[in-house]
Amino acid sequence: MNGMGGKKPKRKGTTTKLGYNERHAKSGISTVLPDIETFPNQYKGYEITIVIPEYTAICPKTNLPDFGTITLHYKPDKACLELKALKMYIHAYRNIGIFYENAVNRILRDVVASCRPVWAKVTGEFAARGGLRSVIEARYPE
Repeated sequence: MNGMGGKKPKRKGTTTKLGYNERHAKSGISTVLPDIETFPNQYKGYEITIVIPEYTAICPKTNLPDFGTITLHYKPDKACLELKALKMYIHAYRNIGIFYENAVNRILRDVVASCRPVWAKVTGEFAARGGLRSVIEARYPE
C-alpha cells in the first residue's frame, strides 16, 4: 500500500506545488563559464583528487546562496587539469543560478571535455539548508 488508498499520485506537467518550472530546472546548464585549461600529462597509472571547499552558487528559484564542497577525483590520460584555471572556473558559479544536481553534472561534463580523463568522479557535498543536506555524485564513464 502506498498510504494513499491504493491510488497513485497524479503528476501535473513539469511545475511542482512549490512553483518550480522548466526554466528553473535548466538554469545555469548552458551559462558560459571560463575554460578549464590543461597541461600535458607526463605519467600514467595514477589518480588525482582535488577538493574545493568553497563552492558557492545561487538557487535559481529563491536566489539564496548555496554553499558546498566539490571533490573531483580522476585518472588523467594525456592531460591534467591546470589548478588556477579550475579555480577560476569554479568561482564563476558564484553568480549563476543552478541546482546542486545540475552543477555537479555540469562540472563533470566540462572536466571531461577539457582533459579527457580515463575516468572521473565529481562529488558535491552541500551545506544543510532547512534541515536537509545533499550529496550529489556523477561519474564518467557512466
